[in-house]
Amino acid sequence: MPNVVHKHMIMRAEVNEPLITPTETKKWLRDLVKKIDMNILGGPYSTYLSKEGNRGVTGIVMIETSHISIHVWDEERPALVQADVYSCAGFSHIEVMRQFERMKPEKIDYLLLDTEPYMKWSGSWPW
Repeated sequence: MPNVVHKHMIMRAEVNEPLITPTETKKWLRDLVKKIDMNILGGPYSTYLSKEGNRGVTGIVMIETSHISIHVWDEERPALVQADVYSCAGFSHIEVMRQFERMKPEKIDYLLLDTEPYMKWSGSWPW
């Protein structure tokens, strides 16, 4: 097996100035990829869903080492943002957190998982 890491960062944020348009969401994703020193493989892609109760923008970018995604629910303030960064290469979780500053967060919770060589926090299912 190649010498890789498996880092997965999952975030939940409450923000006062959420991303609203697909254009600004794609820029946010490109900026994050650059900030954590990754390379884009595909995208970024983004769209806006106007369905009541689930309204907001969604975006994803494929990176050489996996993906980054973000989902924003903008009907209320603070708006809810959930995002994740998964990579088989190391990255700075501090830089990921700094990328949220432009959305004026009130609160950010995150979970940083290292799943190599196995998931240390969960059980295994005996197949």
